[in-house]
Amino acid sequence: MKPGSLRRGLCLLAAALLPWLAPSHVSARETNMAPGAFLALSYHEVSGDGLVADAPGAGRYGIEISHLVAQFSWLRENGYHPVSLTRIAQARAGGTPLPPKAVLLSFDDGYADFHSRVYPVLKLFGYPAVIALVGSWMDAPAGAMVDYDGRKVAREAFLSWAQVREMMASGLVEVASHSYALHRGVTANPQGNAQPAGVARIYDAATRSYENDEAWFARIRDDLQRNARLIERETGKAPRAMVWPYGRYNLATQRIARELGMPLMLTLDGGVNAAGDPLDRIRRIIVESSPDLGEFVDEIERVWPEPPQRVVHVDLDYVYSADPGEQERNLSALLDRIRAIRPTTVYLQAYADPDGDGEADALYFPNSQMPMRADLFNRVAWQLETRVGVRVYAWMPVLAFRLPEGHPARDDLVQAAHAMAGTTYRRLSPFSARARAAIASIYADLGRHARFSGLLFHDDALIGDHEDDSPWARAVYRDRWGLPGSVDAIRAEPQAAAEWSRRKLAWLVDFTRELAAAAETFNAPLKTARNLYAAPVVDPAAQDWYAQSLPAFLQAYDFTALMAMPYLERAKSPRRFLESLVGAVAAQPQGLARTVFELQARDWRSERRVPDRELTGWIRMLELAGARNIGYYPDDQHADTPTLRRLVPAFSVRAVPEP
Repeated sequence: MKPGSLRRGLCLLAAALLPWLAPSHVSARETNMAPGAFLALSYHEVSGDGLVADAPGAGRYGIEISHLVAQFSWLRENGYHPVSLTRIAQARAGGTPLPPKAVLLSFDDGYADFHSRVYPVLKLFGYPAVIALVGSWMDAPAGAMVDYDGRKVAREAFLSWAQVREMMASGLVEVASHSYALHRGVTANPQGNAQPAGVARIYDAATRSYENDEAWFARIRDDLQRNARLIERETGKAPRAMVWPYGRYNLATQRIARELGMPLMLTLDGGVNAAGDPLDRIRRIIVESSPDLGEFVDEIERVWPEPPQRVVHVDLDYVYSADPGEQERNLSALLDRIRAIRPTTVYLQAYADPDGDGEADALYFPNSQMPMRADLFNRVAWQLETRVGVRVYAWMPVLAFRLPEGHPARDDLVQAAHAMAGTTYRRLSPFSARARAAIASIYADLGRHARFSGLLFHDDALIGDHEDDSPWARAVYRDRWGLPGSVDAIRAEPQAAAEWSRRKLAWLVDFTRELAAAAETFNAPLKTARNLYAAPVVDPAAQDWYAQSLPAFLQAYDFTALMAMPYLERAKSPRRFLESLVGAVAAQPQGLARTVFELQARDWRSERRVPDRELTGWIRMLELAGARNIGYYPDDQHADTPTLRRLVPAFSVRAVPEP
């Protein structure tokens, strides 16, 4: 998994994202390797002592043989038990339970050194292992040159089929598919970015079009089927495990693998595999940079706390320009700015809102429901993740989409029971089947056409205490919830009103889950975050006004992006306001660990920027009060707001002491 020249972006992506792919950085010691749990380790090339600089896999993912032997010895002497995929699958099916501290050993890419160096060590220790083979590299004739991710490498750098058969006959080695020819990058946007072939849609510059669903499904299915048949033909046994190239997969590729007889799937999502975790998303810890024994032990056993998040909220409208040259200059300026700030995460706007009313007028990715202002989101997200090393969350509305004239759901809107009772947002009703289908289609198109790490659901996902009185909502209240058929009638009965409020909150949460699943069909795994207004956090009664709740959000999403914006809330004392928020969040289980306090860098009521000294003072105050995760909005690269030289010392993760 070590990309070459044109795949520099793929390599940087792996380096940047591997620590963050798991829901949390969970170690073996932290979980105490509970019954049924297991670790999985991902190795690549194994060299003689002293890495060979020109070897196909030399570098970040190579390991020296002496280090591998030391690691195996340490595993044995410290009670770890390497197990086979067979034993894992049987244990999950109700067979003999896994031993304590079980470990799955896997080796990707099929290097020849696996036979010459690793296999003798496996026999010495009696350890089973999985090898993942790329069919196009294995299929090349002797003496040929293999296209190793854009670099020419001799076929002899990889295993021969005779060696594979020999090792399989020992009973120690199982062969998994690593695709036939998906271990490469393909052009995935008009700007020419190369992205993983297994998940990206190929962009054809000549026709200015993308691969459609039919062509993409056919390409992926044909590739996986071809490799499975090749392995079966050469070894007599079809693979039952799929190891995703670059660790990139989605729900659609998982479905294809299952249909082809590969229900076991290995990812690069880090962490421990708990007893109840599905075997189609086996997490693996990647062993890289030939770690010495101390580094290896730290990775396996040390309890690493989740690093604090620093989040910059970026309007893509600031990057967009009708002039392509200016747009690229804006992007370069953004990359330089984010690199200087050094956040962990960027919430990146994926929709266009040039009039600033909070409603999506167009989108920054190809889609079937709305106008596309520019095919820009995938380009910017990819550059941020691969060149700067931050996680990118696609910042998207949940309901506030202005569908074009003539769209069947354009006017399926949230309606208030009284003219003055609605909120400021014009929103599609989440109770309209037509509106829900249109929004889900938008999220699926986002997943089709962009690579990113998470979703931020915008603050438009609310239903006020006099909303929604639309005919679609009334039908749900009456026919599905057993409540009176209008908002006024519901509010007239206290018990019905309480039930109505609870169900509206759950309805919106369930809808956002559906939207995340739609995006994950083509881009998985995804973290989720959702904006939360401050009022429901400090005033329980306000939960009814917004259909929002901190406890519900902490349970439903990976992170809650709390709008800790004193001037937006007309707080008389910003400091006391922020302290009250931290206290309320701290009272919730995992509240501080999973809440991002989003500050405001602009006072929209007075149309002025928040002074740098005030903003940085808020940041320090939040840290001292116990807040772990802090962000701000907006970041204006053109106006240098906030001012870099004042922001960075207070905000950058470099300024946060290690726990």
